[in-house]
Amino acid sequence: MTDRAALLEALIPVIRRAGDVILDIYRTDFEVRGKDDSSPVTEADEQAEALILPALEAILPGTPVVAEEAVAAGKIPEVAERFWLVDPLDGTKEFINRNGEFTVNIALIEHGQPVLGVVLAPALGRLFGGAVGVGAWVEDEAGRRPIQVRTPPQAGVTVVASRSHGDASALDAFLAPYKVAELKSAGSSLKICLVAAGEADLYPRLGRTMEWDIAAGHAVLAAAGGRLTTLDDAPLGYGKPGFDNPHFVAKAA
Repeated sequence: MTDRAALLEALIPVIRRAGDVILDIYRTDFEVRGKDDSSPVTEADEQAEALILPALEAILPGTPVVAEEAVAAGKIPEVAERFWLVDPLDGTKEFINRNGEFTVNIALIEHGQPVLGVVLAPALGRLFGGAVGVGAWVEDEAGRRPIQVRTPPQAGVTVVASRSHGDASALDAFLAPYKVAELKSAGSSLKICLVAAGEADLYPRLGRTMEWDIAAGHAVLAAAGGRLTTLDDAPLGYGKPGFDNPHFVAKAA
């Protein structure tokens, strides 16, 4: 399967099944464990990833998958021109705190850039999808509708920032040149999707992230006409050694 629109549609049942698995566990008294890097992990992360990986193999046989929990277990595939990036539960801290702002993320990378992605917030009932050259959309209780970035209003930009991470003084310094109308907090990759949907204008991330945290949101943003760059406005690439990202900003243009 090579058609991006068809690939995007093929991912929807996969990510929704993963979301159902996560919600089933979310409603229980689940156990939280620590990984080697001290970040938390739950049964939901592991079960969602176990569902997603064979489904991706069925959709694009032989395509490498870089997935968060597999990498944590030392299973790191060689990546080439095309590979998947998967975060089965982005915002584990939001999941543990039960605020609903966690997501499932699946992205396809080609030549170092995310070309399509889906981001599901199962507890919020919102699914974002997008593919470069196809467009972007959101699906919720009202159905599916196209999304695109907006021109920042005259009144000032709406900024989204991390709910669980961040350096307030560094953020203040970054925002000093901007006229800020509103500052919102949000968890996980939802922040990038809010920019893609025209519900925010700017998301600066001045802290550590991994490629699987942001690739799907980046794909949705690019499909919606936005950009995700390093702080010096250079393209942010994927397949980097170690899969960690520099500081970045997601924006409308």
